[in-house]
Amino acid sequence: MPTIKLAPDGTITLPAELRESLALKPGDELSLEVVDGTLRISPTSRPQSPKKPTDKKTAAAEKAAGRQTAARPDVPSAKGTGTCGASPLPAPGTGAAGAPAPSLRRPELQTSMRFIKGVGPKLAEALSKKGITTVEDALYVLPNRYEDRRQLKEIARLRPGGTEAFFATVVSAGPQVSKGGRNYFEVVVRDATGSLILKWFHYHPAFMKKNWATGRSGIFIGEISQFGLQREMHHPEVEWAGEGEDLAQVMARDPENFGRILPVYPLTEGVSQKVMRRIMRDVVQHYSRFLTATLAEDVLTRHHLLSLPVALREAHAPDPDSLVEELNAGRGEAHRSLAFDEFFFLQLGLALKKRGVAVEDGISFNVTHRYTKELLKLLPFSLTNAQRRVLSEIKEDMMAPHPMHRLVQGDVGCGKTLVALMAALICVENDYQVAIMAPTELLAEQHFLNIHGYCEKLGISVALLTASVKGKNDTLEKIATGATQIVVGTHAVIQEKVEFKKLGLGIIDEQHRFGVVQRSLLKRKGVNPDILVMTATPIPRTLSMTVFGDLSLSVIDELPPGRTPIETRVVREKRRGEVYATIREEIGKGRQAYVIYPLVEETEKSDLKAAVQMAEHLAQEIFPEFKVAVLHGRMSSAEKEAVMIAFKAQETDILVSTTVIEVGIDVPNATVMVIEHAERFGLSQLHQLRGRVGRGSARSRCILIAGDRLSEDGARRLDVMVQSNDGFVIAEADLSIRGPGDFLGTRQAGLPDLKVADVLRDGGVLELARREAFAVVERDPELTSTESQRLRSELIVRWGGRLELAGIA
Repeated sequence: MPTIKLAPDGTITLPAELRESLALKPGDELSLEVVDGTLRISPTSRPQSPKKPTDKKTAAAEKAAGRQTAARPDVPSAKGTGTCGASPLPAPGTGAAGAPAPSLRRPELQTSMRFIKGVGPKLAEALSKKGITTVEDALYVLPNRYEDRRQLKEIARLRPGGTEAFFATVVSAGPQVSKGGRNYFEVVVRDATGSLILKWFHYHPAFMKKNWATGRSGIFIGEISQFGLQREMHHPEVEWAGEGEDLAQVMARDPENFGRILPVYPLTEGVSQKVMRRIMRDVVQHYSRFLTATLAEDVLTRHHLLSLPVALREAHAPDPDSLVEELNAGRGEAHRSLAFDEFFFLQLGLALKKRGVAVEDGISFNVTHRYTKELLKLLPFSLTNAQRRVLSEIKEDMMAPHPMHRLVQGDVGCGKTLVALMAALICVENDYQVAIMAPTELLAEQHFLNIHGYCEKLGISVALLTASVKGKNDTLEKIATGATQIVVGTHAVIQEKVEFKKLGLGIIDEQHRFGVVQRSLLKRKGVNPDILVMTATPIPRTLSMTVFGDLSLSVIDELPPGRTPIETRVVREKRRGEVYATIREEIGKGRQAYVIYPLVEETEKSDLKAAVQMAEHLAQEIFPEFKVAVLHGRMSSAEKEAVMIAFKAQETDILVSTTVIEVGIDVPNATVMVIEHAERFGLSQLHQLRGRVGRGSARSRCILIAGDRLSEDGARRLDVMVQSNDGFVIAEADLSIRGPGDFLGTRQAGLPDLKVADVLRDGGVLELARREAFAVVERDPELTSTESQRLRSELIVRWGGRLELAGIA
């Protein structure tokens, strides 16, 4: 037990152990209180008064002290640790040789928000809607922005578009009526530099008249709007000055909201910003000390990071000398440290998953070229260099004694399906079966049509297995006996009644449309089969390091020769005649066209055009001289196949469709893609649809018809399509517009949620954290050292039992 001594001069010196466990820095203030004969020591909020210029060295010393805050390995466990599934970690709750593993979680962090001062049942219920039920939840709810309240601005310096606070005096106040007959209350306030108008459109007349007396002064807070030359603030907050009080006295009266950098928190209904700040101040002040540093001191020092407790405290109560612009951009030291911490444990789990695959016994395939050489002879073209490189990487994986877990990325039309077929043939050469799983029946049917023609010539049996396929019992029997060597299908492939005799390779196309459970079920259809996942949706590098960080990556970054770039343009409704003229011109040259609609059939609730009705309109009124067909997801498998065969055979001139043709359709003679209501589609969808043309040597065009009501994001998406044909450029833009949370969905990927880190903003931090995490697993694969056991304990809590689902498990 540490001993505290009272020095002759009245000062108290705290042992290093206590300073570390309380996450203290030089200059921190402590609160001492005696409760039931026990002395309680806790850090108070850091002073918010600005530091003197001469304090720079002290500030640097404080930062350094924060980086050196170490974790205590003897803290009792607070949470259930979950389960690691197939993870190579020791069993939860044990370390080396079965010894209890240290936990970093303190039970105090699980205190219900109901027990925080001023938070009763009603407020606790409101906070729970935001996911805040414990003080630990609250500590991780960081401000979404900061306001500079250290010194208030004069009216002349206020800028529109942001939330501002200023001190002024009321010069006039009273009800007004707008030109349109709308009632509102208007107040003009003034300081020495100018005046500003305050407005209320919802107000109580008697209350406003009583409170807004001429000559009264106060601090006004709100968003500045600009209307012509006039600046206004609508429904502002106000902090009135008392009789004879000046600005300094008003600010001193409310140090929580003035004279500091103010955190602005995300809110939920029933919780005001002031109440939220008070709650968060109490939580940080009394409970942040129970957080323990998670990362090793050498990692913190090497990357100039703050420990977890110090970083969280600084994020909630920034240093008075901080730059508000940096804080709002997420570039502050605290945010960077917290992002690193999150990324580190995400990458540590992925590194363990990857290592777990590497030590599993798999199938070591022999590459005999029995079928692959024969297939190359059947092809009317040669493989690209990129296809050869990726195929070489796949062969190397398949020959290894451990299961292959590889992701193949490539833009539309790069030839991923052919590479997958070559891998399948290697598997069949070794007397193993192959399962190819696609997200839609149409795509599965297209793969089947593209593959089985070649396979029949090679003497290989291929079967299609979807919900619509008839004669399933016969198909299932042939799969179970091994008579069927390659199975192409949808989710039907992983149903319980489907049994493979000897599955050696699972291929998942457009894998981002599948959940982790589906990928796991496919793997379990065999004994550690190789897994190859493919996507024509390019994934930005930062996301590939997170969502697919446990997979090996191959990129087909070259299109077959002879392809011409697709010309893309945006047109409005009034120029529809020009679009039809383009279609007529191309069909006159012997070419074909697609016209895409967002809906199958029109509805009363939507004014969007729909495929079924528009196909009839185009056939009868616009292009009566051409053959028009319609394709959509509600058609039977046989109907869809008949439509596609007719279009490929050039028996149809115009194919009207929904997004069912987004992937997998290959008709080189089609040179025009028209997308109606283009603003309603995502960038990825638009790029995939555009990829249905430009598959031959003829000039191809993509025409995006946009509605009159175009949002800012919609306009940005269409502009990106016009500017680039590069799928990776488009994917980066899509990530920027939609944000990382919506781009792929980490919940579906089975990964821990990121509370602070942003893969777009913090890409550089992600790379550093990944390097450190993979280095830990390389040094200590079982995480059995004392330091690693602490990491292992925290890792299990962070992943919450999802380690098995982190990748393909």
